[in-house]
Amino acid sequence: MLDISGVELSEEDREVLRHPQVGGVIFFARNFESPEQLKELIRSIRSVRYELVLAVDQEGGRVQRFKQGFTLLPPLQKLGNVYQESPEVARGLTKDIAWLMASELLAYDMDLSFAPVLDVDDHKCLAIGDRSLSADQKLVCELGQLYIEGMHEAGMAATGKHFPGHGAVTADSHKESPKDRRSLQEIESQDLRPFVVLANKLDAIMPAHVIFSSVDPNPVGFSPFWLKQYLRERLKFQGTIFSDDLSMEGAAVVGDYASRVQHALEAGCDVTLVCNHREGAIQSLEYLETRQYKAEFAALERMRKRHFVQLTALQNNERWLATQHKIDQYGLV
Repeated sequence: MLDISGVELSEEDREVLRHPQVGGVIFFARNFESPEQLKELIRSIRSVRYELVLAVDQEGGRVQRFKQGFTLLPPLQKLGNVYQESPEVARGLTKDIAWLMASELLAYDMDLSFAPVLDVDDHKCLAIGDRSLSADQKLVCELGQLYIEGMHEAGMAATGKHFPGHGAVTADSHKESPKDRRSLQEIESQDLRPFVVLANKLDAIMPAHVIFSSVDPNPVGFSPFWLKQYLRERLKFQGTIFSDDLSMEGAAVVGDYASRVQHALEAGCDVTLVCNHREGAIQSLEYLETRQYKAEFAALERMRKRHFVQLTALQNNERWLATQHKIDQYGLV
């Protein structure tokens, strides 16, 4: 899965998207100018290869790529804060906001948002912070399940991130390679709980570019222990495993882009993301060609949207209108 450079397709974009090892496109804020432009860009991509899975990070707060014409969504931690005052209100809000987020994307012919964030954090980690529902793992489990249910009600697959938890390290894996020296028992008692509890609810999981040095010397996304032994065998997870972006600094420890793709696939990832680095994406595709790697698209097939909703129908939907009112009522954005 890779990205494109701007608000419309270039000839190079079209050529790259035709490559048989490309399975999807991830969108960023730079790809969005207006609702009409987004519709046209998606139509253009579908005309090149209709089957590509189209994804975005539309979590809310500082990680919301599409804003104009979309509902402004709160960072997830605001839902955790509401829970402290009124658990019942927070439960309903969490499910409704997840449903609304997913429904709006589906109305534009997108397939998925990489959500929910299941990291346990309270502004300790520079990469996570208020993207997390709470510093309380029990609350992350409870609201995380409701968020997944809301996405499923809309017809969107849910991706839990960042396994087994990114929230206890200060470093930002976009810029450096974080290390967490806690024991496996400590991690299991806190960060891992949401993934253990929700593994059978999630359609996909995205691992963190974190090295848990007391457990395994490799970053999680390159670790057969974490992905094959723990996630697949111990937790019995049957869904799709997406790598986190292999252009992040936390992935650089294993070498160039060919090495990153190789290590991620050998560790157990089904789909590798190479974003914001076209040269790296092309190097990755060339590596797969030379190795004659056979792409298995079943893992991506599971991530396609399950329903399609007309935008005009959504904007007249009582649940959509009521959820927007609740966001305003509770001052979430």
